[in-house]
Amino acid sequence: MTGIAAAPARMPDDAAMAPSKRSGRISATFARLREQGRRALIPYVTAGFPFADITPELMHGMVAAGADVIELGVPFSDPMADGPVIQQAGEAALALGIGLKQVLAMVARFRENDASTPVVLMGYANPIERFDHVHGPGSFIQSAAAAGVDGILVVDYPPEECEQFAADLRAAGIDLIFLLAPTSSEERMAQVGRIASGYVYYVSLKGVTGAGHLDTEAVGRMVPRIRQHVDLPVGVGFGIRNAQTAQAVGSAADAVVIGTRLIQLIEQQPRDKVVGAASGFLAEIRLALDALPAATAKNAAGR
Repeated sequence: MTGIAAAPARMPDDAAMAPSKRSGRISATFARLREQGRRALIPYVTAGFPFADITPELMHGMVAAGADVIELGVPFSDPMADGPVIQQAGEAALALGIGLKQVLAMVARFRENDASTPVVLMGYANPIERFDHVHGPGSFIQSAAAAGVDGILVVDYPPEECEQFAADLRAAGIDLIFLLAPTSSEERMAQVGRIASGYVYYVSLKGVTGAGHLDTEAVGRMVPRIRQHVDLPVGVGFGIRNAQTAQAVGSAADAVVIGTRLIQLIEQQPRDKVVGAASGFLAEIRLALDALPAATAKNAAGR
């Protein structure tokens, strides 16, 4: 975490932090959905997988199928929080020459025809710090903003060590999104609530992505606890594999995040079937989420 350690020591005050929680494409999207009484559908795909040049087309297809926010995984050689499916997707993308520079170019290409759908990059510290080392301090944030990135989720940046990074991102109009887990303490939730913007991502299972059995009742108990500390929408992911589990999670959460199952669906498809496979799956999830009673969504944070 050398990039964080090298940042200036100035700590932004709460007044400087507050406005960003209500600005940008992510906040506008959740505000619109809240008015409609709907939940956000957030698919995750690994950039450059299963074909190096397919990602912008795939992103457009997912939006057409009902995605509200797109999480784009940045390939990395040591993804400690990813299960085997997403690890293998990242390895395949790396073998195709996909790095952070290429991921930013994909976002820029997507933005040529979509100026409204939020895009969140999800990954690890090393590629960001390496980017700044090669291109100069602050280059990653500048390049991400120029490409049209709306949010960053860095798995191995804990909130207590990246207040300056969060402030620099906010100054560029980019939200810093954090993970919370079943093991997160009240103190950790409060730390995240003070620094995060956009939304928070609750990982509903212990361990890595794609593992274990989803306990939707436990999700229903945890989300209200999170909302006591975090005045932002709460997305839930890890273990959501079909319309039934998405609907169960959506009854408690503001957003449903789906990654592993989506990667599994597209990994064996020929190129001309990838977008259709992803879109068909997400369209079913969208219908299931929209079938939930609108009143439930009124409990969303940030109302």
